[in-house]
Amino acid sequence: MDALNSIFGNKIRCSLLIGVCLLFASSAMSLAEPKTHHHDFVIQATPVKRLCTTQNSITVNGQFPGPTLEVNNGDTLVVKVTNKARYNVTIHWHGIRQMRTGWADGPEFVTQCPIRPGGSYTYRFTIQGQEGTLWWHAHSSWLRATVYGALIIHPKQGDSYPFTKPKRETTLLLGEWWNANPINVLRQSTRTGGAPNVSDAYTINGQPGDLYNCSSQDTVIVPIDSGETNLLRIINAALNQPLFFTVANHKLTVVSADASYAKPFTTKVLMLGPGQTTDVLITGDQPPARYYLAARAYFSAQNAAFDNTTTTAILEYKSAPCSPNCTNGPAVKPIMPPLPAFNDTATASAFTTSFRSPRKVEVPTEIDENLFFTIGLGLNNCPKHFNPTRRCQGPNGTRFTASMNNVSFVLPNNISILQAYQQNIPGVFTADFPANPPLKFDYTGNVSRSLWQPLSGTRGYKLKYGSRVQVVLQDTSIVTPENHPIHLHGYDFYILAEGFGNFNAQTDTKKFNLVDPPMRNTVAVPANGWAVIRFVADNPGAWIMHCHLDVHINWGLAMVFLVDNGVGTLQSIEAPPADLPLC
Repeated sequence: MDALNSIFGNKIRCSLLIGVCLLFASSAMSLAEPKTHHHDFVIQATPVKRLCTTQNSITVNGQFPGPTLEVNNGDTLVVKVTNKARYNVTIHWHGIRQMRTGWADGPEFVTQCPIRPGGSYTYRFTIQGQEGTLWWHAHSSWLRATVYGALIIHPKQGDSYPFTKPKRETTLLLGEWWNANPINVLRQSTRTGGAPNVSDAYTINGQPGDLYNCSSQDTVIVPIDSGETNLLRIINAALNQPLFFTVANHKLTVVSADASYAKPFTTKVLMLGPGQTTDVLITGDQPPARYYLAARAYFSAQNAAFDNTTTTAILEYKSAPCSPNCTNGPAVKPIMPPLPAFNDTATASAFTTSFRSPRKVEVPTEIDENLFFTIGLGLNNCPKHFNPTRRCQGPNGTRFTASMNNVSFVLPNNISILQAYQQNIPGVFTADFPANPPLKFDYTGNVSRSLWQPLSGTRGYKLKYGSRVQVVLQDTSIVTPENHPIHLHGYDFYILAEGFGNFNAQTDTKKFNLVDPPMRNTVAVPANGWAVIRFVADNPGAWIMHCHLDVHINWGLAMVFLVDNGVGTLQSIEAPPADLPLC
């Protein structure tokens, strides 16, 4: 009898154990199941007070900056955008690959018609194989001056970071603020042909910080404790300005950029072009006190106005001698870090060339499309029917323009390029964007004035599905050399090399990193220099590549890649959603 009990007891214990194991397995599987996140974005005018004055700013859900979206790799986002403002609007999910979901990418008149006042559109897309810090922003006129927010992609449930788990995480959105309606700033510039008025402040999470009038009480506080290591997610959401960023007395260990992990390296200064993100680890290894985090312009153009102010937040140790709410005396003034000179190209270049992928990567070595794009500014002569004193306030009575390969990009206004491409609608764009500059010249030298006036057009470059693409991006000295943050929608790419002067295929190809180049979605092309990128055209659709200085987009510094469908459903763009806005 005892023997029988023993046998049955063991059987019961075994089945209980199996049940528990199955329970754990199913709960682990449910934890790892991708989720669908639903959000509502209401675009609306909201009073926002900064620098002692109140602006009726366009916001999402009344928040400035807008809401932070947090997801895991593999999750799906469904965001209904309702436009209650008086301007057309679209939302771009900066850096999201949008595999086969190009209709959700967001650039106005490229992948969709704008959401009109009173209208709505639901963006649906899945995050596939991406982890790190991205962001979202308006992609219509200059609305992204205030319509933007962070998009944080955590590893899949059960996965971890490939670096020390931080004690806490803080997102820092660097922005740009005007004591004016940014739409009116752009309209004035478009009307006069001159450069737009520069911003009045930079901001961190929407706040200018201690060095500006009427701003100290709302300065952002970033908490840290002695001995802990924290993650800072830094996003340059400024409209027109690359920015240096530093923290007083602290080193920063870079671990990721543009939602691609990087081989860790330590630096005191970051340089982010608009659109770029950088994740850094910071350790509380200094005497407990208050330290400024500071950002100000990296300005590489010549003889042009820029906002030379400095925005700050405060890194505050929990055990700092006295916090701002001191009852036993005045707050201890934070320690201010040194910042690079505004035109310190050497520091900017040293930072951008420090990036590597964490391990060996598969870089396309055989190239199907070898492209060479000049990028830069230009000047249009004053049209005869314009009043030159009112309408041509660029240098010497001209109007500013910009171009790639001497083509100044013009957006359509009655249908999107993607619709026209998918539905074979003629007359919207041409697929004859030049693979090389129409004329070779000394790009970074003293350029003849005869080359300063580009042609206008809505011209795309067709790519077969799966083609391996190399693009040399060459800055020019026309009007002025300048560091251009070039962003490609729908793709990440490898940056093989960058340098100064004119790209030389014979000598500069030897400098290519084909082992562990960094992966980015926005490349800072050096002033009076070049950068080389490679990618595989595995995402069908119409994908704009443009300078992320918004003033340059408006002047025409853009082009569109038209990527054909491949074979079968999984290599073809999805059908347009039923609620795609109409023009």
